[in-house]
Amino acid sequence: MKNSLRLIATLALAAMPLFASAQKKADPEGYLTYSLPSTVISIDVEAVQEKFYAGPYAKYAEKYLGIKPRTKDENTVHLTQVRMTPLVEPDQTRRYSVDVKKRVEESTLLKLSSAGFVTFADAKHGDQTVWRFPTEEKGDFSGKGVSSNLTSGSTTLYKQDNKESAYNRIGVQQNMIVEKTLEQKAAETAEMILKLRKQRLQIVTGDTDATYSGEAMGAAIDELTRLENEYMTLFTGYSERQPQHMTFEVIPDPAKENQMYVAFRMSENGGLVPADNISGKPVIMEIIPQAIAQPEAGKEKKDKEVGVYFRIPAACTVRLLDGMDLIIQSRMPIYQLGQETSLPVNMVLK
Repeated sequence: MKNSLRLIATLALAAMPLFASAQKKADPEGYLTYSLPSTVISIDVEAVQEKFYAGPYAKYAEKYLGIKPRTKDENTVHLTQVRMTPLVEPDQTRRYSVDVKKRVEESTLLKLSSAGFVTFADAKHGDQTVWRFPTEEKGDFSGKGVSSNLTSGSTTLYKQDNKESAYNRIGVQQNMIVEKTLEQKAAETAEMILKLRKQRLQIVTGDTDATYSGEAMGAAIDELTRLENEYMTLFTGYSERQPQHMTFEVIPDPAKENQMYVAFRMSENGGLVPADNISGKPVIMEIIPQAIAQPEAGKEKKDKEVGVYFRIPAACTVRLLDGMDLIIQSRMPIYQLGQETSLPVNMVLK
């Protein structure tokens, strides 16, 4: 029984390649088979994902320093560069075969590419449009404390003094160590920042008892600036930035009436994500094909004179939109949205 099962399994495995090859129909011999071209829009995107951490003294920044920083933690994605490149690939849904066993008249207007589609001989592909986003670069800093977390305070306690006829309250002052309030620490940090600025100004103007010159002056100023930036993060917060670089592709569908597609998405937590990831905000691609005029009436061609089918690409305006904001706009040819026609080259179609 076991041997029979083993033999059946072996025969089944041996028959699998034959079955798979039988499903794929081979192109007829003696015929030139080609596909019509199809355009794929490649979108090369660079972005920076920012995680912002608000400073603990942010709500006191306006009071002590006269500035209004962000007061809440935020995750954001900023686009830094976008490229759109039209790429051409064979459309496997539009394939034709031409009988090359009969006499073939060479056409200098068309060419057969290595990818298996016919295009004009002078066609050029891969032109790209690049648009750079002007972004402001910011440094990343870490917040640090400036002094002790404790301060001294005083309070008044009362004790009962037992007299012969009555009890009297006698005040007794007692000192204790208490935790500083958040505003006290903010005020102390702001005072230190202003002191550092004053010291730096004194060094630059020479209004100080110490003498600084050459590298010593530069080093002193740099150190005061570094300390000021460190303390300022307690008010302004700091950011962690992570660059991202991804490529997305959109294949326009000629059967779609509304030529609008989700090119990619931007997620607060994931950054750049594919179009099918609904956690992110969509970036929409809108394609506006230019109207194609009908050709003038001419001499009718016989079936035997129709040799090669090809596509005239539609000149389209392609736009990337982030909500209502335009990210990039360009014109590019898109084959599958254009016109399909034929050229007589004295060939016979199968």
